[in-house]
Amino acid sequence: MKQLLVLLVASTLLACGKPAPNSTPTPLAAGFDPADLSTEVRAQDDFFDFVNGPWIARTEIPAEYSRYGEMQILQETTEEQLRALIEETTALTDRPAGSDEQKIADLYLSFIDEARADELGVAPLDAELARIDVLENHDQLIEWFGHALKISITVPVNFYVDADATDPDRMLAYLWQDGLGLPDRDYWLEDAENLVAVREKYVAHIERMHELAGWPDGAAAARRIADLEKRLAEIQWTRVQSRDREKIYSNQFTRDQAAELSPGFDWQTLLAAGGFGDPDSFVIAQTDYFAQLGELVREFPMETWREYARFRTLKAFAPYLSADILREDFDFQRRTLRGQEELRPRWKRGVYLVSGGVGEMIGKAYVERHFPPEAKRRVDTMIENLRGAFRDSIESLDWMSDETKAAAQKKLAAFNSKIGYPEVWRDYSALDIVAGDLVGNVSRVREFEHNRHVAKLGKPVDRSEWGMSPQTINAYYRPTWNEIVFPAAILQPPYFDVAVDDAFNYGAIGAIIGHEFSHGFDDQGRKFDGAGRLQDWWTGADAEQYLARSAGIVKQYDAFEPLPGQNVNGKLTLGENIADLAGLVVAYRAWQLLMKGREPAVIDGFGGAERFFIGYGVAWRSKMRDEYLLKTLLSDPHSPPRYRVNGILRNMPEFYEAFDVAEGDGMYLPAEERVKIW
Repeated sequence: MKQLLVLLVASTLLACGKPAPNSTPTPLAAGFDPADLSTEVRAQDDFFDFVNGPWIARTEIPAEYSRYGEMQILQETTEEQLRALIEETTALTDRPAGSDEQKIADLYLSFIDEARADELGVAPLDAELARIDVLENHDQLIEWFGHALKISITVPVNFYVDADATDPDRMLAYLWQDGLGLPDRDYWLEDAENLVAVREKYVAHIERMHELAGWPDGAAAARRIADLEKRLAEIQWTRVQSRDREKIYSNQFTRDQAAELSPGFDWQTLLAAGGFGDPDSFVIAQTDYFAQLGELVREFPMETWREYARFRTLKAFAPYLSADILREDFDFQRRTLRGQEELRPRWKRGVYLVSGGVGEMIGKAYVERHFPPEAKRRVDTMIENLRGAFRDSIESLDWMSDETKAAAQKKLAAFNSKIGYPEVWRDYSALDIVAGDLVGNVSRVREFEHNRHVAKLGKPVDRSEWGMSPQTINAYYRPTWNEIVFPAAILQPPYFDVAVDDAFNYGAIGAIIGHEFSHGFDDQGRKFDGAGRLQDWWTGADAEQYLARSAGIVKQYDAFEPLPGQNVNGKLTLGENIADLAGLVVAYRAWQLLMKGREPAVIDGFGGAERFFIGYGVAWRSKMRDEYLLKTLLSDPHSPPRYRVNGILRNMPEFYEAFDVAEGDGMYLPAEERVKIW
């Protein structure tokens, strides 16, 4: 789980006042403008286009985006709010050394000073490059890998720290394959024309980066680096294989056992250089990869590894260097791989640096300004409504035994939820930010985060900690903690709005809440119990039923072809697709329970069930460039938005009833092919 954006406007979550006695209540808005719906595409044929087609047709993706939709629109609002907070801080005449104000202001101002970055060129990397120049043997190289981890330089090993899946009260290190400059191993190994073209552009990019850095022999070095990365790709697991948490989490090794697994790879040197201390054990995720890594490291001469290390260091800091290097990095990372046409304005990138680097520091100020306490109470009530609906859904399953149902209910009851922002804010007192030292500041922020994580090893789990900042437009489920988390940013229109009726809200934020609950019961989450322990609580017969039903989802999604010759990977996206389907089913049930048998009002000509599904469709309103879509299909466990809508709804009988979908319609799926799990 690599922890690989805003806040609510204060009035959004204010409770609606009661009408005056004998007055007529004003009907709540439907949550959408009926004029935005298509008059050319029927809901029964393509629901995504029915809801979003006119918006997609009239909306050009802004040049600074590779994908544009509701989340990006909210991101722009947040960025403006964060910018205001940051600039208020930079305007202060008194910013005591070591204060939050000093750190926020100096981090932002060091980034905004573009002229200084141009003046310095690659000079800020001199110390790091000198460290690489003196690497003489492969043991020293592995020591450098450990150092590189501290400052987020991509190398063949990565890690994260999480609860031990066999003992979820203590923290453990998980070592993971890495080291590629392309988004996925398939970019190196598949011979599709578009992937071959990307590889060729990548090699040319390596050469140009060498030239801009003033390094000799760029063309030959680029070819050698490419050969090295291809060899790494050849021994890496696929993303589907790496989804198997049961297989990965059981790979716990002592240092001596790791040495036996990986001959020639000095784990003690890596861990010491990375500041991991002397852990009793750690997880090696992709065992086949690491079993071959020691030999692969020695397969290439040290000069090639030094070239690789220099290039990876340059890439790690390219966004913070001179304009020529920044532009070349953008042209490949954003234009080639994502289709983005222009750099985002520098102030937006500066806001991103502050928000990502000291997220809870600026997030605390953000919450105080923009997120009212009432918001947490309102959403907490909604979460408990969804929990109750999930409870009823489990009891209603006709394919699951009472024994497994009881275990599922026990896990559901144990879910912890976090809403808005952390109760305990992160302590940044150990982080030094220096005025005018951009690359140094970035390095120190990265090393601060690295040290914060490795300091947890072997210690009890701090369950007050958050994995996202309040200003992040997202949500998550963490299986080893059995918790669902909803940052403040996701709790605003179009996902949640007290000014619209419950049907729309439950179709939007309700489905998101249900989605996160459902991750605890997706194909991987179902393997963990309520304490976050990797433990099988299923009967054999029920597990077989679950797998058979899941196979139906895989088959459906494998058939979707968003780009010519590039299909959705049903196995890679299975967990997210299960969570989408189960989450929407549970959200619909929760909305029905809320209605308590009352007939929902017709608003703007649409009934309650119709508004529920339209709310879901609007929440996924988005369009993306083909380059980004290709990257998504190869490396993202989420299906593209169109299929998160149409692919889910065609499995729900309630959708057929709401929109009178019949055989012959584009959204129709024969009843025997529809999947119901939860």
